[in-house]
Amino acid sequence: MLASYAMRSEESRGRRYPEPAHAYRNDFQRDRDRVVHSRAFRRLENKTQVFTRRRSDHFRNRLTHTIEVAQISRTIAYELGLNEDLVEALALVHDVGHPPFGHAGERILNAAMQEYGEPFDHNLHALRTVEQFEQRYADFPGLNLTFEVREGIVKHSRDYSAVEFPQLEEYLLDQRPPLEAQLIDLTDEIAYSTADLDDGVESGILTREHVRDSVPLFARLYEEVEARYPEAAEKLIFNEALKRVLDRLVSDLIVNSRKLIAEAGVQSVSDVRKFPTRLLEFSLEMDAERRQIKDFLYHNLYFSPVLVRDKRQAEQVISEIFAFYIKQPKELPASYQEKARHEPLHRVVCDYVAGMTDLYIFEQHRKFFPAKKRLSV
Repeated sequence: MLASYAMRSEESRGRRYPEPAHAYRNDFQRDRDRVVHSRAFRRLENKTQVFTRRRSDHFRNRLTHTIEVAQISRTIAYELGLNEDLVEALALVHDVGHPPFGHAGERILNAAMQEYGEPFDHNLHALRTVEQFEQRYADFPGLNLTFEVREGIVKHSRDYSAVEFPQLEEYLLDQRPPLEAQLIDLTDEIAYSTADLDDGVESGILTREHVRDSVPLFARLYEEVEARYPEAAEKLIFNEALKRVLDRLVSDLIVNSRKLIAEAGVQSVSDVRKFPTRLLEFSLEMDAERRQIKDFLYHNLYFSPVLVRDKRQAEQVISEIFAFYIKQPKELPASYQEKARHEPLHRVVCDYVAGMTDLYIFEQHRKFFPAKKRLSV
């Protein structure tokens, strides 16, 4: 059922450490399962998606977001004839490199590392996580994922320069990734854009009226739902409209990408890799709608006064914990002290802090800074 341009597991470039084939799972299915059983994947449950201190059992966290990305990705992959197993593995692993407190944490870790002339990038940290930090197997370090999954971790959301990142040279930086990897950045945005509208209203930072008045696509679909269900509760009308926003985004991406693939005439993964641009995109009209949703969320949710205050406190915690371990490396766990014998201390500290959950870094902050104003999730 796979399209000619889909990535087949039997055509994989293989693993860093060769392994015999499994009796009843292909290589991409095994990669998916290794990700699901990893500690880094489990820790996503206690890492911020949007809300750090405004806790609710109903808000998405980094883990539930990841599951939603996987669900959307499989649907689109099936319609486009892509390899669903590879797509699922990539969706499930795409966020394991995120530090505590989401993008706020990434920003402050990057600032801390820049002082040592190095960046912090959650994609590259995800690669380090699956290659070094996950220790589950006697035969090899890390999860020993296939080349295509490791490549997708690196390249799903951006292109890297071989000059700037020579350590990534093996990942064919002068070529496009397979379509399975190209899909993840788009489904990631579909998932968080619609979910963040939902959670923003649930949190009370946004109102249904505000969303309806400010997001034209949502407003049109809200009117459709309201006309069809005139007696329904406002919350249910909102939910129905939001569901239709997600469906419109997904449907447009399928239809437009199918058109772009046909026009490009690609017949193989090699053709996809050599094509000058990525081949999965929204239509121009839907892309404008997508940007309107994203702009609305940036101005009214992500940088709302409530969340800005929370982010500043989270950034303070990361900054102080990072500086503490640089000054007191003997407080690091024994395994990280051992790593510091062979790697720069700032890199080891960054790796340790980036792997923490929101809950654990708050716990460490209370332990080492007892005189500070108590911060809690």
